[in-house]
Amino acid sequence: MENLTEKIEIKYINDRITKLEYIDGKSDWIDLRSAEDVDLKQGEFHMIPLGIAMKLPEGYEAHVVPRSSTFKNFGLIQTNHMGVIDCSYSGDNDQWFVPVLAMRDTHVSFNDRICQFRIMKNQPRIVFEEKEHLDSVDRGGFGSTGVN
Repeated sequence: MENLTEKIEIKYINDRITKLEYIDGKSDWIDLRSAEDVDLKQGEFHMIPLGIAMKLPEGYEAHVVPRSSTFKNFGLIQTNHMGVIDCSYSGDNDQWFVPVLAMRDTHVSFNDRICQFRIMKNQPRIVFEEKEHLDSVDRGGFGSTGVN
């Protein structure tokens, strides 16, 4: 199997933030950190700056999601559930953010790992072919697989 490496240009908006690192063999998701101290009351919304801007390779996008511990540690929900950053969002001032909603009073410290990202190839061009019937066995519709 061929080992491919992509080069991504990155600008650190804040020079005190911990630099991104790819930990080979552990996960292909890369942690992102808060670029400010944030105090939120339950029910408050905030755009947490992540202290970086990137120039993704043409034909790629970044998917930004919470870390598995984000809700447990901070009581935060990412309001768009998954952020998508396309390769055209690549200027000096195109800082990445994560939109969050506090489910309890919470504090996020500067440099706390708050979310993660990975890059993905863009979806190929799709042509939809309309059919009167689909040639597959019905599974019973949405939510039909039971509760156990």
